[in-house]
Amino acid sequence: MSADPLRGPLSVLLCSPSGCAAVRIEPALGRSPRKFLVFTAVAGALFSAGAVQAQNIDISGHLRSAWVGKQAGQLGPLAQANALVPGMVATEPSAATLQAEWRAAAKVGQVALNATATLQGQRPEGGPGHTTGWVNEAVASGSFDTVHRATAGGAQRSGQGAQPQDLQQAAQLTQQPGQSQATGLSSWQWSVGKKVVSWDVGYAFRPNDVVQQEVRRGLAPVTLTGRPLLMLEQFDADTAWSLVWVNPGRSKALTGIGQSGGEPALAARVYRRAGDADWHGFARWGRRTGGSVGAAVSWVASDALELHASARHFAHVDALAVADTASAAPPGTALRTSNPWQTALNGAGQQVLVGGTWTNESQLSLLAEAWYDGAALSKTQWKQWAARNQGLPAWRTLGAPAGAVAGNLAWQGSAFSAATTGSLHRQNLYARLSWTHEAWQPALDVLYHPADGGRMVTASLVWQGDRVKLEGGVRVNGGPASAVVRQLPVQKQAYVMGTWAF
Repeated sequence: MSADPLRGPLSVLLCSPSGCAAVRIEPALGRSPRKFLVFTAVAGALFSAGAVQAQNIDISGHLRSAWVGKQAGQLGPLAQANALVPGMVATEPSAATLQAEWRAAAKVGQVALNATATLQGQRPEGGPGHTTGWVNEAVASGSFDTVHRATAGGAQRSGQGAQPQDLQQAAQLTQQPGQSQATGLSSWQWSVGKKVVSWDVGYAFRPNDVVQQEVRRGLAPVTLTGRPLLMLEQFDADTAWSLVWVNPGRSKALTGIGQSGGEPALAARVYRRAGDADWHGFARWGRRTGGSVGAAVSWVASDALELHASARHFAHVDALAVADTASAAPPGTALRTSNPWQTALNGAGQQVLVGGTWTNESQLSLLAEAWYDGAALSKTQWKQWAARNQGLPAWRTLGAPAGAVAGNLAWQGSAFSAATTGSLHRQNLYARLSWTHEAWQPALDVLYHPADGGRMVTASLVWQGDRVKLEGGVRVNGGPASAVVRQLPVQKQAYVMGTWAF
């Protein structure tokens, strides 16, 4: 679970009821303000240099302020570690954030430029504040064929590539009298830079999101940060092709489980519309994890009902696994001198999702999904994990130092991030009930784990005005005390957020 559910929301001064504190400029979340400022200067120079030729320059953005409150759990290995040695594991504090996001779009000749950058200030409760900045997207794009340059802008929407509405626009433009159908390389569009490319049809889980690899279901909405890539796209009225080289030039070595999405890889997607159904095919080859293939479909069964499914088979997957070490102690209970959870390359597996959405005329909507994630820990692995949690405290009765026992318990928390997909269990059930009424949208969703009866329940309320958006929500973990979600370090979360667009 991320230490910052917003994953980022500028501030020179942040205040609390007890006083105010100046925010210190320092790196945070792996993003350097110096790099951010350098990029901003370079991007500004590029946009300024092209100002004479630029067409339709658009600058927009938003200011967003938020408060996220968190309540630590009393169960699980991290709580046990802190009980033995107070402060052994730093708990995630509540925090106030202020975020400024800028978006710029321009066209220089036949090349479209798009950039999004974020500056954030955050002050955790009881701790010093800090600011950081990062670039969400910075991409140049265009078409190889002047006949189709008018259609290029439709496919440059951040994050999706060519979509059904883009195909309709392309078909209309390519069927204008006097225009010819481009063929070969001239019919392709290109994109270079840092861009969000999100694929697949699921809501809570996406097996075939093989480029962006977004972990879904964050507590509060965020603006995604893209990946460095080179991309080619071609589409007509019914078909779209996408070819992506993501993270070019990066090392294939895995330095940490959180860096899994930085693997250099080639990915491809083909989209085909057939009546009321949208079909997708996917392929990926990573320098470290090897190949994977997948398929997905979304079918509009009626005005009220949509059904979707997605499946993927992978040769290998990045994960955390317990390293085997020789020990005279009973299996699984030995004290270690280093974290037993190490990065590993697991073998072949599958990911499958099925779901659907029903919406009535009053805009009451029910979404239901079930998925299997072969990249997550198995039920047997979680049982072994729980047995180790129970066995480690016994070392105190044998005279082992409290720090050694507490340290081993703290390392058990690594299991919560063992799967790069964000899934705790392989079997998952999810349901979301929402209602859109004028400017209001209340929603309630539940994630349920059949393996141990654990559940996450989230309630939220959004009010959307012309330029102002207000929202808030609460997330609570429940189920038996032995359920994995009940062992997480944060058991209750709540947030309030206000966004002003400019």
